[in-house]
Amino acid sequence: MSVFITLIAALVVFSAVIAIHEFGHFAVAKLCGIQVNEFSIGMGPTLWKKVHKGTQYSLRVLPVGGFVALEGEESPESRQAEDTRAEREAEDANPIPPEQRTGIPLPEAPVWQRALVMAAGAFMNFVLGFVVLIILVAAQDDAITSKTVYAVQDGALCGQTGLQAGDEILAVNGRRCFVANDILYELVRTEAYRADFTVKRDGQKVELPDVQFDTWQDENGETHMTLGFSVYGIEKTPLSVLKEAWNSTLYYGRIVFTSLADLLRGRESINNLSGPVGIVTAIGQAASYGWQDLLELLALITINLGIFNLLPFPALDGGKVVFLIVEGVTGRAVPEKLQSVLTIAAFGLLFGLMIFATYNDIVRLVTGAM
Repeated sequence: MSVFITLIAALVVFSAVIAIHEFGHFAVAKLCGIQVNEFSIGMGPTLWKKVHKGTQYSLRVLPVGGFVALEGEESPESRQAEDTRAEREAEDANPIPPEQRTGIPLPEAPVWQRALVMAAGAFMNFVLGFVVLIILVAAQDDAITSKTVYAVQDGALCGQTGLQAGDEILAVNGRRCFVANDILYELVRTEAYRADFTVKRDGQKVELPDVQFDTWQDENGETHMTLGFSVYGIEKTPLSVLKEAWNSTLYYGRIVFTSLADLLRGRESINNLSGPVGIVTAIGQAASYGWQDLLELLALITINLGIFNLLPFPALDGGKVVFLIVEGVTGRAVPEKLQSVLTIAAFGLLFGLMIFATYNDIVRLVTGAM
């Protein structure tokens, strides 16, 4: 049963994240008057299709994600849609009337419109994450956790080295804190159980260098940090829920950026990379804890996908935006041959990383490290 729940939960998460991403491309392309040949939910052979105003809407056998095929876009999805259109017109006595194809090919659209279309998928991933976090914040029983210190425990080292009741924590180690989780995240990253705090005290910004924290050891000899302070709760109102959801979106986004930066700097080992197997395992674990944990992981994954797709890498949407920026600045498109070479090389690198991450996942799964 646990395997079944894991598969269903993973299917729902992946489908939601990919489908909303593709919907972003679709919606903006339609708004910009660009011809959309197909908007598909799922992959593989077609189960159902309907043509409306020059676009084929379809459901496919494999219920994982989907794709958008734009007229004039050189991509596997577009080629698949063109093949499907050719087969349909060969078999159907009444093909799509030319007058219904009101959109223009993607290459004929202004550069700024093409850039919007490319960035729209990632934007919708952020929107999905924000909406999911609104649901989570509104559904929680407790008050919203603030960043303002309610009380410092008697004798706590953090109180002896600077923190006071009433301090609103603005930043830890120079990193702005959007939500209370930011405080915990930055403290966990400290290696010496001490950090520099920036707080607002009596309306003034105050710097608190080298705030220290008490520690304790478990039976295995591992050292853990004790916070030594508590924070106020915030009453839930529509405005406070929206604000907390927005700040939580920024928090998750920064986690993704920080993780990438730590990987590039060598602070995190590449062996810690997780691939599809690791993600599915995490989804299964979250689903076993409850719907709220599953939705929280969904928010993290969709924000992660949005940021990842905007990276200036040739195989990603961000890389396409970079090509378009170059075209807009110089007035000349980047040669298609160069784009193709860079994209193929980037795809090869990403595929290699995915294989490596999947290998790590399988090793951890077999050894019980997950």
